[in-house]
Amino acid sequence: MEAIAISRFGRHSYRKVGAILKLIQGKRVSDVFTLLAFTTKSATPYIEKTIKSATANCGRLKSPETLFITRAFATMGPPIKRMRPGAQGRGNPYKRKTCHLTIVVGDKKK
Repeated sequence: MEAIAISRFGRHSYRKVGAILKLIQGKRVSDVFTLLAFTTKSATPYIEKTIKSATANCGRLKSPETLFITRAFATMGPPIKRMRPGAQGRGNPYKRKTCHLTIVVGDKKK
């Protein structure tokens, strides 16, 4: 049985989130929480929250010791357009990156 959790419009770059997801792919959920506790990246609370949601979607009869992260990926979301002060009173546009995070939790290790 698999459960999916999707977190959309996260205020992190999808490449930076994807680097953390490579660490946790295929690991046991209980081990992932200890791994993320010692990872010093700004996106770790965002990923932890989505993993907790995926385990809750699996049902209350399943424990984190029996669940594995079967798939985890981040895709690019829409950029948030902002302005920064520029020379001679002008504004310089820049884009803040967002991402959509999908985590699939299942019984079997793939």
